[in-house]
Amino acid sequence: MSRMRKFKGFAPFFVMMVPGLIYLLIYKYIPMYGVIIAFKDYNMMDGIMGSSWADPWYKYFRDFYMSPYFSQLLGNTLIISLYKLVWGMVPHIALAVFFNECRLLWLRNLVQTLSYMPHFLSWVIIYGIAIAFLSPSSGLINKLIADFGGMPVSFLTSNEHFRGILVATDLWKDLGWGAIIYLAAMSGIDPTLYEAAKVDGASRFRMIWSITLPGIRNVIVLMFILKLGHLLDAGFDQIYIMYNISVYPVADILDTWVFRTGLEQLDFSLAAAVGLFKSLIGMVLVIGANSLSKKWGEGVW
Repeated sequence: MSRMRKFKGFAPFFVMMVPGLIYLLIYKYIPMYGVIIAFKDYNMMDGIMGSSWADPWYKYFRDFYMSPYFSQLLGNTLIISLYKLVWGMVPHIALAVFFNECRLLWLRNLVQTLSYMPHFLSWVIIYGIAIAFLSPSSGLINKLIADFGGMPVSFLTSNEHFRGILVATDLWKDLGWGAIIYLAAMSGIDPTLYEAAKVDGASRFRMIWSITLPGIRNVIVLMFILKLGHLLDAGFDQIYIMYNISVYPVADILDTWVFRTGLEQLDFSLAAAVGLFKSLIGMVLVIGANSLSKKWGEGVW
């Protein structure tokens, strides 16, 4: 009976969960049966169940591994993702600390507004802004370079600069938005800890290092695990809009190659095999990162 009372007490929350669970069921779980085309010689006319099984079953995984693009695609994906992983956490935490420590309300509100705004811009708009700044003929930066006697640089078609542009635009777009969760975690830290530290003569830096950062350690670990699970997702929408054939050697990633292979060349089985490969690697990374974090007492499950 007590269990029934508990259930009734939480009934409104269970009702609130229903739309989300339905969404996950329809768009996340039911489509999973489609991954079997990675193990079939898929033909659109025959359908998923009518297509014959690949021989051997790992045929398309082998084809991708033996492809001359495998090492380049995997290398580009990992490099860009690792750059974004580092620059997608440290600056966000630093900005959240600034918001938490800033005592000038007008300055905090101004910086928050300016840092949040780019999150609501699409990558198409951001690419337009990048062209306005980086175009070799009319870009603001290249005009400044020319004014100082230098030669214009084609940043958006340069293998040397393109990855840096990807990371910089990604950081600019989500810097303020990414700081929100860390700032929310900081608001839950017991203020008496800061008061006791002041009595002991601790400086602001010492309080940040010894109270603020340890106080949000579990959130940092959680975000790291979640980001690690998406290590092979280097940002398809951003890269697909911004890259071009000149920077394929440094910018072509698994997702863009899958898009071209699956939708442009209609090789759905190979594209599905690569997508499944990505998902399996992501699952292994998440489980491994969680197991490692448990040793520090900060595991997610």
